[in-house]
Amino acid sequence: MKKLSALILALIAQSAVAQTVTPEATAAQLLDPAKVADIAKDPKVAVAAMTNMMDPATTIALMQKSMDPATFTKMMQAGMSPDILKAYAGFMDPNMYTKWLAASLDPNFYTAAMAPLLNPNMYMKWLAAPLDPRVLQMLAAPLNPNMYTNWAMAPLAPANMNLMMAPLNPNLYTQWAGAAVNPSTYGTWGQFINPASYGNIANPLAGFIPVPAK
Repeated sequence: MKKLSALILALIAQSAVAQTVTPEATAAQLLDPAKVADIAKDPKVAVAAMTNMMDPATTIALMQKSMDPATFTKMMQAGMSPDILKAYAGFMDPNMYTKWLAASLDPNFYTAAMAPLLNPNMYMKWLAAPLDPRVLQMLAAPLNPNMYTNWAMAPLAPANMNLMMAPLNPNLYTQWAGAAVNPSTYGTWGQFINPASYGNIANPLAGFIPVPAK
């Protein structure tokens, strides 16, 4: 029994090291189309996100944000931003798969991923979640007229008006085109579309021409 307790404490300690972000930050990241891809790019970030998703505080934060129309406005703004191209183009980078291959061979990765399942405090949090003040506040939200007013006025909010006009802005397409041709968007593979990578090939005599001294 003592050995089992020591093992559980060790797993919890590993989880504490892996969890570098708060549940609220994880909830915000999950609701951002451009940043949610970062969870899959790094095993350490993935473990921290999985640990936080086991915490009811993350679910509560997601529910709170889903009741605010501004949350969906931000999601649409992120979806139209060229940052989303940069985020998902990162899946073409072989360095990401190298990280996951290394993590799959690391016992500490599996230890940190299993730690929340063996943490009794996590189950106590779920048992106490129905009495959490934030949950009680959400249950009372339908009785608040301000919630319906916020949703009714959302189409006229300046942020949503700007969002509807965004497709008419030429700068939006210029930014997308700039991100599409930027080699840094594609990580390691960006070297193949970078003209500087082919400088010596395009000019084979460049190596024989001395550079004038300044």
